[in-house]
Amino acid sequence: MRVIKARQKITLTEIEEMAGKMFGDLVKGVIDIEKEIIALDTEMHVDEEVLLLEQGSGQGDLWGINLYPELYGSDDFIEFDSMINLRPSQNNRSRGVESKEIQTRIRKIIEKVIKK
Repeated sequence: MRVIKARQKITLTEIEEMAGKMFGDLVKGVIDIEKEIIALDTEMHVDEEVLLLEQGSGQGDLWGINLYPELYGSDDFIEFDSMINLRPSQNNRSRGVESKEIQTRIRKIIEKVIKK
């Protein structure tokens, strides 16, 4: 597992290598939208979630995503889909990230961190 802060960078090549080792076409990640921290590269989003919680992240700030390296540069590069996103208490009643504002924040963090 790898944790990246927004001021740090990870290359698309590194994301492609992670995908190749795990699922072939995707990398799972969890983003803390307040601290702008991303945990990547585990089989399950919950493992990344637990790590970020242990490092002081707030539950309400964590969102699960999938990255598809071959779709870099398109809207489909980031998939907002994870069981950890089911949060009726935050009006998020699906595995997706329903808030367009939160989606935008996630996209901006990803743009800061992942470089071609």
